[in-house]
Amino acid sequence: MTIKAILTDIEGTTSAVSFVFEVLFPYAERHLALFVQQQGGRPDVQAQLEAVRVESNEPQANLQRVIEILQGWIAQDRKATPLKALQGMIWEQGYRDGELKGHVYPDAVAALKQWHQAGYQLFVYSSGSIQAQKLIFGCSQAGDLSPLFSGYFDTTSGPKREASSYERITQAIGCAPQQILFLSDIVEELDAARLAGMATCGLVREGGTLAGHANVTTFTQIDPTTF
Repeated sequence: MTIKAILTDIEGTTSAVSFVFEVLFPYAERHLALFVQQQGGRPDVQAQLEAVRVESNEPQANLQRVIEILQGWIAQDRKATPLKALQGMIWEQGYRDGELKGHVYPDAVAALKQWHQAGYQLFVYSSGSIQAQKLIFGCSQAGDLSPLFSGYFDTTSGPKREASSYERITQAIGCAPQQILFLSDIVEELDAARLAGMATCGLVREGGTLAGHANVTTFTQIDPTTF
């Protein structure tokens, strides 16, 4: 069946893992407390702070305690949706202030542009919030890449290592699963996507093997017509 849509991960796939862990995460951690204190009155921020209280089972937590919970989640690298949302808000401010520029590999930029021009629908699925995804591509070192994409998915669609998440995404995209090619550098994610019926391709930029899937080292080696 012909591929119509391409769904890509970000970290280690379109973008360097080091950008996320050495630039974005430290930036959010440094600015978290001040951001929450200064912006805590915003309805969108309030909603995420309340979600932290619910998820931590501390409904009466004051603002300082919520900040401590969030800092603890950062230390644990916990994929908590309210933390991801708040990080996205902090990054948005950093991108807007010109302190951050999203990293996207040049080979990924070239391929994404080529695929978009060829008529493929392009989507993103990352554990980072949809807002954070839009910022990486919209404020990238290569310029605004957001016009290339038809949609974004994050942990609100489910965990990335569960087939049910990819089934939900398939329904949202509106193609048969066999018409969607999923790109990632994590074998458990590729396995889950394949269980859901998607075609898969693994990125091994630093070498190694993602067993059971086609492997490439750059986007330029990916030909959607061969899947």
